[in-house]
Amino acid sequence: MTDSASDIANKYLARENKDKQVLALLLEKFLGKKDRILVQKTEMGGTEAYVGSVSLEWFADRVRFASSLPLLQQKYNNVEIDADSIEEIRQRPLDWSRQLPLAQYLAARTNHKFPPVLVVINQPWVDNPKAAEWNKQGTATKSTIDFTPLDKDGKVGLLNVSEEDVTIYALDGQHRLMGVQGLMELIKTRKLLRYKKDKTADDTFITLSDLIDQYHVDPAYLQNLPAEKIGIEFICAIAAGETREQARRRVRSIFVHVNLMAAPLTKGQLAQLNEDDGFSIVARKIAVTHPLFEQKQNRKPRVNWDSATVASKSTVLTTLQALQDMSSRYLGQKFPLWKPLDKGLIPMRPENDELQEGIKELYQLFDYLASLPSYQLLEEEDTPPLRRFSFEKDGGEGNMLFRPVGQVALAQALGILVFRKNLSLEDIFKKLRRFDQKGGFSNIEYPQSLWYGVLYDPNKKRVQVAGRDLAAKLLIYILGGITDQMERAELRKALANARTVENKTISFDGKFVEPKEVGLPPVLK
Repeated sequence: MTDSASDIANKYLARENKDKQVLALLLEKFLGKKDRILVQKTEMGGTEAYVGSVSLEWFADRVRFASSLPLLQQKYNNVEIDADSIEEIRQRPLDWSRQLPLAQYLAARTNHKFPPVLVVINQPWVDNPKAAEWNKQGTATKSTIDFTPLDKDGKVGLLNVSEEDVTIYALDGQHRLMGVQGLMELIKTRKLLRYKKDKTADDTFITLSDLIDQYHVDPAYLQNLPAEKIGIEFICAIAAGETREQARRRVRSIFVHVNLMAAPLTKGQLAQLNEDDGFSIVARKIAVTHPLFEQKQNRKPRVNWDSATVASKSTVLTTLQALQDMSSRYLGQKFPLWKPLDKGLIPMRPENDELQEGIKELYQLFDYLASLPSYQLLEEEDTPPLRRFSFEKDGGEGNMLFRPVGQVALAQALGILVFRKNLSLEDIFKKLRRFDQKGGFSNIEYPQSLWYGVLYDPNKKRVQVAGRDLAAKLLIYILGGITDQMERAELRKALANARTVENKTISFDGKFVEPKEVGLPPVLK
């Protein structure tokens, strides 16, 4: 580069640096004004919006819930109007039982993240039909948003959010607001009440000390949380040229679309994405690595990754949700701390060495499960005929091992037997293989089956998920895990109740008998 070219480049860089310094000074001057937020103007679907960020403390203090927005209330100027808007809000009531877990998530997760919220800016004159801002035709002469552009195109500027001039309401992000408000209360008062869905106090609470002790949170970190920033998008309650009714319809429509039409994640999708729950992490690993489930050429997928159920015609063996439940109910006996001590709180991700140990334990369990005669049939046969009941089209074996509820019940029982009763998987599966060979898991729609009335509802002729815990207890019993006579008597009574349909108790011979005549099967040898 010549000296001349070098001089030009240096002058250009110097001027650019000077421009940056001037811009920094100007921004500092404007942003130093109270209640002014730097925003970028956007437009979509005819609605102007202003995108910026605010501190969590400001968000909790300044933003209110949509249900209290006057524009969406049923009465205006004492005249009853269309009640659709308030009904739509009632369709999505605030669930106050979520406040404590959300606040705990923000406090205990160093990598927490809330998506931006959508809010509407209102001014006092909106609800005064005689205000000067309304013309004789009932049309607004100005917007409720006071925006001062800082560029020639009017795309970047300052938004007036002075508490004296405006009130702000959350259209999308009401539960995020609830969680942030809970966090502020927890930090300021050092405790947070637990609420029921309708905000009735549960008379229990968590303290800041609980979170510090259980999740090893640094107190200094907690004190910095109020200054964290959350993305926020502002729209006006009334735009210039709108009547109040037109504005109400616009705001109501936006509320409906961002709230009621948002598709929640399925349980399977949540299991796919959860990076904090140890049981989900282990289940995902097993689903893609164990020979029973891993994807192979010329073999149809064996895991349904989204749905929590398996259709009768489906060729999958199980669902990711069922694998997570199996993981939780089996490994939960070995790793109780993978579940939060306080129900409703969010689990913390286990250490990597514990996760590896959990993967090893569950992998071993599925090695043994794969050795069952029923699962050995998968080498030659597809799952539908093994799953279907005999009375369904094309008939089937009615095998509970091909139903998620049966799989989860078995894992639940095995977790207790292995980690509480200290029985070995080798001894357990010697018995289970013989039991399976004799059809113990099949034809559950017949009275001869131990699972009739338990996992199969003879009245509705379908699988009965509510019988899962009883099925697990029966498995523990037949595998020798229940020796107490009182406990056996209670189990026998529960089995008789399960086999009672319309006040008629059905024996293993298919006859109507007195409930006391239903006995427990022999323990497996």
